[in-house]
Amino acid sequence: MAGFGTRAVAAAGVGDSPGAVRWARTAADFVRSAEGHHASAGLLGATMITLGGFGAGATRVHDPLMEGLHLSWLRFGHGYVLSTILVWIGVVLMVASWVRLGRSMIGERSGVGVNEVRVIVGAWSLPLVFAVPLFSRDAYSYLAQGALLRDGFDPYAVGPVANPGVLLDNVSQVWTTTTAPYGPIFLLLGRAVTSITGDSVVAGVIAMRLAMVPGLVLMVWAVPYLTKHLGGRPTVALWLGVLNPLVLIHLFGGVHNEMLMVGLMCAAVALVLERRHVAGIVVLAIGVAVKATAGVALPFLVWIWLLHERERRAGGDAEDQPHPVRMFARIGGSAVGVFGVVFAGATAIAGVGLGWVTALSGSKKIIQLLSLPTVIRDVITWVTPLDPGALLDPIRGLCMVVLAAVLVWAWWRFRHSEREAVQGIVIAFAGIVVLSPAALPWYYSWPLALAAGFALSTTTLSVLVGLCTWLMLVFDPDGNHGLYNFWHVAAATFVAWVAACSLNRVDPLRLRSATSALD
Repeated sequence: MAGFGTRAVAAAGVGDSPGAVRWARTAADFVRSAEGHHASAGLLGATMITLGGFGAGATRVHDPLMEGLHLSWLRFGHGYVLSTILVWIGVVLMVASWVRLGRSMIGERSGVGVNEVRVIVGAWSLPLVFAVPLFSRDAYSYLAQGALLRDGFDPYAVGPVANPGVLLDNVSQVWTTTTAPYGPIFLLLGRAVTSITGDSVVAGVIAMRLAMVPGLVLMVWAVPYLTKHLGGRPTVALWLGVLNPLVLIHLFGGVHNEMLMVGLMCAAVALVLERRHVAGIVVLAIGVAVKATAGVALPFLVWIWLLHERERRAGGDAEDQPHPVRMFARIGGSAVGVFGVVFAGATAIAGVGLGWVTALSGSKKIIQLLSLPTVIRDVITWVTPLDPGALLDPIRGLCMVVLAAVLVWAWWRFRHSEREAVQGIVIAFAGIVVLSPAALPWYYSWPLALAAGFALSTTTLSVLVGLCTWLMLVFDPDGNHGLYNFWHVAAATFVAWVAACSLNRVDPLRLRSATSALD
């Protein structure tokens, strides 16, 4: 195979380059290695998910394309069962491949480098480009909101129901009357996609997913780059924060705008850590103009900028040092000013106002057990005769007060170093995910992307593997969840436990030992 690789390079016109020959041989060696086999198995899993998704994913209400290809049977009866089985086998195969690659990477003699992991990310993502929306129907809402702006409506004033058509037909009923909670840049992106693809749902979904690719690319660059400042290992960071099936299947396969938001947020943090403060704030503002949650990082980036300014002035005369409060006001004002100019410009270009601020409350319509307020409500109503409907809003309000306190505490507590400031961002995002009225599996990618840059113990990595796997499995491919189905949760918990244990042990269930004993 190495000889074939060398001949292929020569045929391409670069055979005389020793570097190209070495690269071809290295690639051939990787393909033959155990890690290469794991990567190939993950690619097979991604392909199975894509194929099974045509029947079991978040499919269209009416699908003339599937009908024209005589494949509608995949969405009903035995066809649906087969499609569902195919998706779940693909998910488990992808998770197993990811865990095995991780076990290799945390070892001292890993043969996998950053470039190899980046190639695997691209390979696993490629089949998902052509999949129907997976584990969520949000992509249809994005298209309908983009069509609102395209057709002259204000998505911050009216919901998709104001613009009837094919795109509206596929929006989840709960969101048809909900105004857009996203920033102006994302609305502009939706308008551009629907202007190009018209009312074609298939082309629109693929185009919208391609529009998320820059976010994935930014994560592939920024997440391992963060380890330079945070102390982690680039390969492990990329494996945990990007190659993670929770990210690739839910964020990318599910066509969620968090793919863009998280990529821009990670890039902004990396730029500020590299003392490119204004550029970092600009990138963060773009991220907030996609989804507001990214703005949580801004106060912490001000601390990093302030630390750099203090270091720069440390060698000067004491008399030249500005008062700390004055320095903070100047840097904080600069950051807020840059942020405000970029965001205001995006809002003006989109021709919309700040209606997304009030639309953020629309997430309250989601009631499920990934949200701590809902868990507290259910526990109270389980042991008392209190009315669950009357309890939820007060509990959510109390949790929001606690969240505000956590955000202020984290901002003030984690201000003494670069690593502390990034740690504060991770804690802030984790607090938002846990304490907000609603939480969804892919929300956990927000803190995970930055946490991956730190030096994490094997025990911590195992816990994160188990958590990510469980979150990956508790939702159904069509976007519904199984959190109130005992057997679904039990199966997800068992697989998550096996995945967590497998990061340290090759055979956590001791199946090989049992087989040997039978022999």
